[in-house]
Amino acid sequence: MKILVVGGGGREHAIIQKLKENKSVEKIFALPGNGGIAADAECVAIGAKDIPAIVEFAKANAIDFAVVAPDDPLVLGCVDALEELGIPCFGPRANAAIIEGSKVFSKALMHKYGIPTAASEAFDDPDAAIAYLEKQDYPTVIKADGLALGKGVVIAQSFDEAKAAVKEMMCDKVFGESGSRILVEEFMTGPEVSVLAFMDGKTVVPMVSAMDHKRAKDNDEGLNTGGMGTVAPNPYYTEAVAKECMEKIFVPTMNAMNAEGRPFKGCLFFGLMITPKGPRVIEYNCRFGDPETQVVLPLLESDLLTVMQAVADERLAEVEVKFSAGAACCVVLASDGYPKKYASGFEMTLPETADGEYLFVAGAKREGDKLLTAGGRVIGAVATAADLPAAVAHAYEVAAKVKFENAYCRKDIGKRALAALK
Repeated sequence: MKILVVGGGGREHAIIQKLKENKSVEKIFALPGNGGIAADAECVAIGAKDIPAIVEFAKANAIDFAVVAPDDPLVLGCVDALEELGIPCFGPRANAAIIEGSKVFSKALMHKYGIPTAASEAFDDPDAAIAYLEKQDYPTVIKADGLALGKGVVIAQSFDEAKAAVKEMMCDKVFGESGSRILVEEFMTGPEVSVLAFMDGKTVVPMVSAMDHKRAKDNDEGLNTGGMGTVAPNPYYTEAVAKECMEKIFVPTMNAMNAEGRPFKGCLFFGLMITPKGPRVIEYNCRFGDPETQVVLPLLESDLLTVMQAVADERLAEVEVKFSAGAACCVVLASDGYPKKYASGFEMTLPETADGEYLFVAGAKREGDKLLTAGGRVIGAVATAADLPAAVAHAYEVAAKVKFENAYCRKDIGKRALAALK
């Protein structure tokens, strides 16, 4: 089989390495891929948002199956375009990807179908939003409606901060048209949990839970990033919480999308908060999370391609989706200065990996036989082990063997999870 994977980050590298385990896979193309992914797939310099070029490439290369991984091409209708060619795909069509593409849509969906989430109001007029914010309790949450690279959320501690956020999003257009509409939400408290789930419109199969670490610095300080590391499973996601999420969130979300004529097929990411009143949805993503994928897929014992094909064919109930009873940790090595200004173009030295060790490359380019840094987040150093303390320790051992100038990582990935275990 010839497989096409759209995307070029650490998440895509994790997906590609897992797909390679299937003996029927002859070749994997990554569009655009990156210098590290090139060790596992043929990278082609076609951007993930260039839908016409992706379609032409798929047609010219007789692709048998496609995996569309990032949010932008999903929202733009990449799966729709490939399926029109007769190419089976893993990923939702555009009318279902709106669950991430519009926070106003997803919030309205939750309110309409009684899926537990924060109270909220939507606005497309900045003056009306500011008038509403004058009467709110603080802190409060302000979200840009559309895709904003994970950065379109502000937790305002005061009215002045909230007003400034509205101005930046709606008037200054710091997120472009994504901030033309905003949501104002109640501030919720509690531990956060990421749950990815395979979904084919009829069946939902949650994967092992994860805990993300978004802040750039130790002790959850500094700016929000795309994610500085993850652990799985998340100790806050107990059997009782999982049962409640399945009954009140996962299945109702699938049924709500079906009722709206937007059946979801692919990976639906549930960003959850375990509040004093029970689990609530913070957000949905219409795809595998990054870097959650880097700890979840190494724990998957079932064949990923088989599961993805079952999702595409609406046969998910017929296949076994089995995860290891162990644990995994991902430590992200970034360019110092990320998510703001940082230098790149430094040569990297990567160690050989042993069983239970993975290096998923997020930002790198090849120049001859050299691998150079080419991004803010550079590599996810991942380890699996029998339990979480061992996985965390082992991941840091793997990370220490990766060498490049200005490498930076948080030193406390997994600290909160380990404290919760005690």
